[in-house]
Amino acid sequence: MTLVREIREADAQDWRRLWAGYNDFYETAVPSDVTEHTLRRLLDPTSTLIGRIAEREGRIAGFSISVLHDSTWTASRICYLEDLFVDPTLRGAGVGRALVQDLIDLGRARGWARLYWHTQANNERARRLYDKFVEADNFVRYRLTL
Repeated sequence: MTLVREIREADAQDWRRLWAGYNDFYETAVPSDVTEHTLRRLLDPTSTLIGRIAEREGRIAGFSISVLHDSTWTASRICYLEDLFVDPTLRGAGVGRALVQDLIDLGRARGWARLYWHTQANNERARRLYDKFVEADNFVRYRLTL
């Protein structure tokens, strides 16, 4: 069984390990000062970032990072699931599904209007999971680095 909960200070080392794996998966490197800034915001209860940790058999198995924000299309806040990662040795055990379902449950309990996310088109494993919740829409993402 997978337990999903808020991130805690005691999770920092395991989170950094999984974060490094996430960056490796996407063949990128987030600078260490940005990583530490992200972790501080995840641990700050006043931040708009939401950090969730998945535990399986007492072991930290994955995480999700989301951003709660206002919308011009709804009166209630919406949630963007920005990052989700599962330890590669624990994939296929329902950890990713539990992390997504956790956000759905949180959103319903907290009155969010919407939960949304995106992934790379070729990330077939993640897309198989996400397709179980909802079909991909027809929007195209544009990204400009400043």
